[in-house]
Amino acid sequence: MTLHTGGCHCGRVRFEVDAPAEIEVHECNCSICGKTGYLHLVVPKSRFRLLRGQDQLTRYTFNTGVARHLFCSVCGIKSFYVPRSHPNGYSVNARCLDTASIRSLRVKPFDGQNWERQMSERAFAGSI
Repeated sequence: MTLHTGGCHCGRVRFEVDAPAEIEVHECNCSICGKTGYLHLVVPKSRFRLLRGQDQLTRYTFNTGVARHLFCSVCGIKSFYVPRSHPNGYSVNARCLDTASIRSLRVKPFDGQNWERQMSERAFAGSI
């Protein structure tokens, strides 16, 4: 495991996450991820630590209300959130990681437009 750091655009939200140096992420095409270009690195809660910015986070939920989308209230960036697929973990936006600790990044597609079918067929393979 490698210690990765990251955060939002303005720097008010900062976090660290333990993940491999060679990262595999999922690019989802659901209604929110497709519009934001989010790249999912899903980790258990034990491997994620919010360093600062708890007071700057704004929460957004929709549809089932299980996912807790967290945005910096200053710059609007969603650098991590609690996903519906893994409500006991976090999905970190790989685009918000500081690049120095990343050896490689492999992107795999995920059909979030058909979320229920995808989760029953394969879930985020290799996640958590």
